[in-house]
Amino acid sequence: MAMAITANAAELTLKENAIVDIGAWIARGEQDKLGAAFKAGFDAGLTLNEAKELVGQLYAYCGFPRALNAAGTLQRVVESSKLKVESSDSTRSTRSTRLNDSPFLLGERAIEIGTDNQTKLCGGPVKGALFDFHPQLDEYLKAHLFGDIFARDILDWRTREIVTIAALAARPETAPQMKAHIAIGKVNGVTDAQAAEIVGRVAALCDRDPSRLPRDWSPIPVGEPNTAYAKYFIGNSYLHKLTLDQVPAFGVTFEPGCRNNWHIHHAKTGGGQMLIVTAGEGFYQEWGKPAYRLKKGDTVNIPANVKHWHGAAPDSWFQHIALEVPGTEQSNEWCEPVDDKAYAEVTK
Repeated sequence: MAMAITANAAELTLKENAIVDIGAWIARGEQDKLGAAFKAGFDAGLTLNEAKELVGQLYAYCGFPRALNAAGTLQRVVESSKLKVESSDSTRSTRSTRLNDSPFLLGERAIEIGTDNQTKLCGGPVKGALFDFHPQLDEYLKAHLFGDIFARDILDWRTREIVTIAALAARPETAPQMKAHIAIGKVNGVTDAQAAEIVGRVAALCDRDPSRLPRDWSPIPVGEPNTAYAKYFIGNSYLHKLTLDQVPAFGVTFEPGCRNNWHIHHAKTGGGQMLIVTAGEGFYQEWGKPAYRLKKGDTVNIPANVKHWHGAAPDSWFQHIALEVPGTEQSNEWCEPVDDKAYAEVTK
């Protein structure tokens, strides 16, 4: 069986950085950048077998269309670079040969072996109400993903987790799965520092560009850069005016890690603010109280004259509608920033 290996280095190698890039661009479907990542990988020692296996690994996480596009890009890179490929250079595992080249390597034993692999990968048996509700997906995970795919011996489990974490980090809607695979990666030799490096590298690669968000990410537009209030934010935010009639309402979008300063909505009577979360995950905190996580559909009622802040989770884009509650003698007071140390402490 393919087994995990332990990494001693705190940082990723050049080859592993290329693998992170490959995972991100497969997930994003950006073929030009993927081609450059494959070339960088080959320069850093990635073999063609390994590159093919990375594509095969991510079909399970990104779907056949993106995997097929990635395979086409890899083929073009190989042909344009005139890489020498031996006739035996194939991603078919040696295990497959022993099973008469079956496209499904483990046959009837797939669930048994896949369950064993899943248990080893995750550090213990995996159970959950979702799998009880939808046992078909549990069977696919065990038999095909953890059986057929993770049983292949071309990539070790640590490398598979590196590329998987990168792919899941590249798309905001897969943040929950990314977190799960970071935990799996830690069982298989990915250190905390390396996991942070993967996520940070992907964030930098994607430029935190809101135009790359899925079209169905939110029912309202992201809006324009929030330049008028940028000095009161850490990170980039975007503003979309919904209405100024009756109750003024604005859509506010935060890139991952972005948050506004502590601030107060002053009012003599009435006043305050209401937030309605429309996409992503974020946090809200009042002065002297713990922060709590916000998800799509959550609402926050912020009384007047209460010091508070709100913003995105470290690993997710975040959007809410901000409603200004009518009142008398209203004004906003902007206070100190939520520095990196305080933000990390309350959002961990």
